[in-house]
Amino acid sequence: MLTNSLLTNNKNPDRLLTRMLLAAVLAAGPTLTAQAQTQEQEQDQNQNQEIPRTLEGRPDLQGIWTNGTQTPLQRPSRYGDQRTMSAEEALDMQQGAQQREQRANAPSDPDRAPPTDGNTAAAYNTFWLDRGSQVVNIDGEYRTSMIIDPADGQIPFRDDAPEQNLMEHWRDIHGDDAFLGPEMATIGERCLLFYDFRTSNSSAGPPMMPIIYNNNYQIVQTPDYVVITAEMMHDARIIRLQGEHLPPEVHKWMGDSVGHWDGDTLVVTTRNMHPQQSHYGSGPGLEVTETFRMTTTGEIVYSFTMNDPVAYTQPWTAEMVLYARPEGDRIYEYACHEGNYALPGILAGKRRQEQQAE
Repeated sequence: MLTNSLLTNNKNPDRLLTRMLLAAVLAAGPTLTAQAQTQEQEQDQNQNQEIPRTLEGRPDLQGIWTNGTQTPLQRPSRYGDQRTMSAEEALDMQQGAQQREQRANAPSDPDRAPPTDGNTAAAYNTFWLDRGSQVVNIDGEYRTSMIIDPADGQIPFRDDAPEQNLMEHWRDIHGDDAFLGPEMATIGERCLLFYDFRTSNSSAGPPMMPIIYNNNYQIVQTPDYVVITAEMMHDARIIRLQGEHLPPEVHKWMGDSVGHWDGDTLVVTTRNMHPQQSHYGSGPGLEVTETFRMTTTGEIVYSFTMNDPVAYTQPWTAEMVLYARPEGDRIYEYACHEGNYALPGILAGKRRQEQQAE
């Protein structure tokens, strides 16, 4: 039975969105009016609720969070400059994702014809994937994209920016022969950081982007530090509160992050990225500014601004939501190297090619 307490608890965001949108679609006439009035009252109540706080009085961001979502980073062309979508459109998107997952998880026909799409690199079946099915909803707006600035929802690449994907960028770093040894392999194959070479998404970040699975984070904070651990590849980013950035010649994995509190919003600036980390065509001068804002409904609104004049015509900003995992959830160890045959296989294949060429 649908009730009007939908906005009071969102620790299960998939179920919450489904119930909210079903209520919006199915209700009509006086029922819809009564529901809208009740939801407005509950929203007012939520605004008056206190967010959880630490002993020091700061918003308590600690816990296990996920950022899985169906909302894309860049806006699909059909939306143009339309920043938001209706509740009905959001429901259609979520239901479509669920239906695609159900079809993909259906038993395979042993007599089926061979695949024709040529996607032989896709080694995972849908069972392993966990992209999330909810649509980003911030302050009552269902978003058509994470990017909110520029208004068209697109990354503002410079026309003269190097046209390289991450794989090409990686090959350029190491030269033509990128398979001489394990040191030449990608940072993902070496189990250092996870990167999706197709999308440039990195779960550890910054920015912290949703990927194909393991979109989970643990946040721990003290008066002087905030630590964000990404499940994949087991990366812990230590954010110093106050203080100065390291000298520009000191480069770190995940960069050098310094934060401060602006009222109830945590603001984090990151510089000095490792040269093997590139986000969406960025170069070594990238600066990322993130904000973390706790809501009274138990979510964290997470935004980031990318600033790199070499790669982009202007800084660009995106927003998403970190959803609280159900109480009792924990992050499993992502034991990347255990049973990982990829790197030995890659190097063995190269040695075989060299033998055949002799």
